[in-house]
Amino acid sequence: MKQFFTFLLNLVLPPRCPYCGQIVERQSTLCPNCFEKIKFITAPYCKICGRPFESEKQTKNHFICPHCASHKSIIRMNRSAVLYDDFSKKAILSFKFSDHLQTAKLFAKWLNLAGKDIFDLGADLLIPVPLSFRRLIYRRYNQSALLAHELSKLTHIPVDVCSLKKIKNTKPQSLLAEKARLKNVKNAFELKKPLNIKGKRIVLIDDVMTTGATLSECAKVLLKNGAKSVDTLTIARVIKE
Repeated sequence: MKQFFTFLLNLVLPPRCPYCGQIVERQSTLCPNCFEKIKFITAPYCKICGRPFESEKQTKNHFICPHCASHKSIIRMNRSAVLYDDFSKKAILSFKFSDHLQTAKLFAKWLNLAGKDIFDLGADLLIPVPLSFRRLIYRRYNQSALLAHELSKLTHIPVDVCSLKKIKNTKPQSLLAEKARLKNVKNAFELKKPLNIKGKRIVLIDDVMTTGATLSECAKVLLKNGAKSVDTLTIARVIKE
């Protein structure tokens, strides 16, 4: 019966590519032209931070980049689905600020693929990076929470939107330089329900990873309060030369 109603709905409102609006065969898929423009992050990449290598010559150290080889990260693994460029940026900003919420299903599919390494090691809980109360009221929804709920449908990993809270109104990270970003989010998050995450393998969900300052600050709070491990999973990642 559900398939029949879906068929009727597609006749009246055919599924369209969330990027260009062209009619496609299934909901939450891209047309071939737009799919070709997306730069998915694929192997080889650093097995810790997920940064893609430019060539096979850079993968000698068991797929660990020089930065991760010399710096101990509190985050077990970072993974992102696509590179953050002009094409992916348009869709992400539309999803984040312009109520294009239907794109969450597509992005969740990408997260599910990008997070395979994380899920293979084991994950107990998905936690979206929270917004401050003021920002949530202004925007009306937390895009990271929407992603987490859609991803949960695919992975069957439960979502927790109650434990980690943002307690400080900060400036948008996109407006700040790298050092300022670290200072901006310092002590901005608090764990309200430590028992919910104690001994759990947490996956932090967000839309874009730029410097990783926000994700790292969230991870510090979770690990300090008893999380077994913290991984991060984002739609896109900024790669600086």
